[in-house]
Amino acid sequence: MEMRVNLACPDITEAEIEAVCQVLRTPNLSLGPKVREFEQGFEEYIGVKHAISVNSGTSGLYLCARAMGWGPGDEILVTPFTFICSVTVPMMVGATPVFVDIDPVTMNMDPSKIEEKITERTKAIIPVEVFGNPAGIDKICEIAEKHNLTVLEDSCEALGSTLDGRKIGTFGKMSAFAFYPNKQMTTGEGGVVLTDDDDLAELCVSMRNQGRGRGGGWLAHQRLGFNYRLSDINCALGIVQLSRIEEFIEKRAKVAAMYLQLLGDDERLIVPKAPENSRMSWFVFVPRLTENYTQEQRNTLLKKMLDRGIQVSNYFPPVHLQPFIAEEFGCKEGDMPVTDSVCKGTIALPFHNNLSASDVELVCNELKSCLDEI
Repeated sequence: MEMRVNLACPDITEAEIEAVCQVLRTPNLSLGPKVREFEQGFEEYIGVKHAISVNSGTSGLYLCARAMGWGPGDEILVTPFTFICSVTVPMMVGATPVFVDIDPVTMNMDPSKIEEKITERTKAIIPVEVFGNPAGIDKICEIAEKHNLTVLEDSCEALGSTLDGRKIGTFGKMSAFAFYPNKQMTTGEGGVVLTDDDDLAELCVSMRNQGRGRGGGWLAHQRLGFNYRLSDINCALGIVQLSRIEEFIEKRAKVAAMYLQLLGDDERLIVPKAPENSRMSWFVFVPRLTENYTQEQRNTLLKKMLDRGIQVSNYFPPVHLQPFIAEEFGCKEGDMPVTDSVCKGTIALPFHNNLSASDVELVCNELKSCLDEI
């Protein structure tokens, strides 16, 4: 059925359309000047030395893992409450993901549970700023430094977030952002790797372009590489979107505030809140049912909302219980009790830059009505 309110929607204006059309009028659809212009914009916005554009956040994280030399025998600490690539990227290079349970309030990796998972094989940590929430990344980095571990920051959901005035994407040795159409900004598909390390940047630039080296010929390949390039078409879109990022963050904060006002006093729900000393760049708005509700009741609620034309989802199912991961690493329900509990109650509500007050009110009224029925 047609949705009355969609879960996500990109914010595209005539400026983005014209920027893309301008590229289409040139011979430089890929490997042209818009790629570097986009990357320089990110270097300036985040405040890092190197930005390397790629075709997805997943590709970006994978290049980081390869550049940092992860491989068989290495253990990488990961969160079970995330989009799956945070966990599968270590697997792609032959390393072993080791799950660390989450904080029940922030839904980020719980810093207090990290040290018990560190062994002589632990090489790195992949913290995720889930839904744009930066809480705990500073503490995770402190633990990593104490144990001489590398931090690969999965910032794919947190463009523009800050903690104590420091921008997300600058805490780790490397970081990655993603620009799928439901993110704060979009390039259609795309991502970017960030680092201050010259050597790591050089490796990523080469590997994203079939292993070519700087200054080498088109058929000169220095190492194993991939085609993870982002085209000038995508970058032209991204340049305009990045120029509007503060506008986007403000719009999304207003939508979140409307939801908080309408749902904050409903005792059946636990609503997300930005941590102190931070600016949270909202990726999605995900309240969850209180613990007296079952997962089956949550699923019934989601179906009722969809039947009423309100597009909702269950961000996220626990990654450690995805069948192929559970089978490979012997994970089972109960291993990550906080994650298991949180995942049973999450309700991702419609959320995007231009969601109107009337649509937010409609969503909240339907949510409350559906709750009354279960």
